[in-house]
Amino acid sequence: MAKKRPQTKAKRPQITDGEIPVVGAREPCPCGSGRRYKACHGRAAAHAVTELVHRPFEGLPGECDWVALRELVPAATAGLTLKDGLPEDVPSVTLATVLPMAWPALRRDDGSVLLGLQNDTSSGDLSRDLADILQRALEAEPGTPVQGRRAPADGPRLQDLLDPEGAFEPEVHSGFEFWVPDPDNATPEVTASLERANAAAIPTVKLQSVDAAYWCETPEKNHLRWVMPHPEEQLLDALARLHAAGRSSLGEGTRLVGSFRAHGLTVPVWDLPSGVKAEDVEKPAAEFAERLAAALAADAPLTPDERRARGGLTNRQVTLS
Repeated sequence: MAKKRPQTKAKRPQITDGEIPVVGAREPCPCGSGRRYKACHGRAAAHAVTELVHRPFEGLPGECDWVALRELVPAATAGLTLKDGLPEDVPSVTLATVLPMAWPALRRDDGSVLLGLQNDTSSGDLSRDLADILQRALEAEPGTPVQGRRAPADGPRLQDLLDPEGAFEPEVHSGFEFWVPDPDNATPEVTASLERANAAAIPTVKLQSVDAAYWCETPEKNHLRWVMPHPEEQLLDALARLHAAGRSSLGEGTRLVGSFRAHGLTVPVWDLPSGVKAEDVEKPAAEFAERLAAALAADAPLTPDERRARGGLTNRQVTLS
């Protein structure tokens, strides 16, 4: 039997834990151990990124609108203000609901940045993923999209990068023309993507009388979806009190039908007759906000009717995220 050749071990590079870069799960770990990244230094990173942050936008100006743009609104933009100001070669940073080809971000030819909100992320902290994409977009070459990747587990979050005093004022669009500065001269690929997106966009309007409420039009009926910042249990109690008292509607033919749960917030939903437009619910929504404030302040135990109403609302709750 032939003798086995003596094997010599190559000297491993001396890399500290803090210097280990993030690579693909099945790639060799950069520490030089010879094991795959997921079985070595990737274990801690995987644990960190799978811890779900239930309210990723908490602490940001306009948290409710962030949730609405992520989950409910098809086409909208909002200017972002960075805590440390814009780099000299970046004239503006704009949050967009979605970008062409589902790009996470785009550095335009003029240096401005578009950050996509409705895209797949790799961790349980949407804020950290978006912050990583934003940082890379600020450094990208003009005229190039930013691709997705696994964000470093110890990277900054949006709360670290954005000015907490900056205004967050979403602008809802009827289509996705904001994708390109000059739609008439866009590439065929982008033009085709723009046409497909516009055809699928549900007409949506942001109400002006209350915060984070969005009217939308569908073929059979219209809806109002209102992202609210109140603790879920307290809000459900308040809605149940109003529902049991027959005071939860927004006018004749309208009906509170349930709610969504999204990114740690509750989103009550009303069915509206097809003839009811956004302007028709501005005043009823403001009046409802006053009734809701009073119901939120009540601390008496729920009555049997209110408990039944609460059970019905809870049974019609759908989790989006």
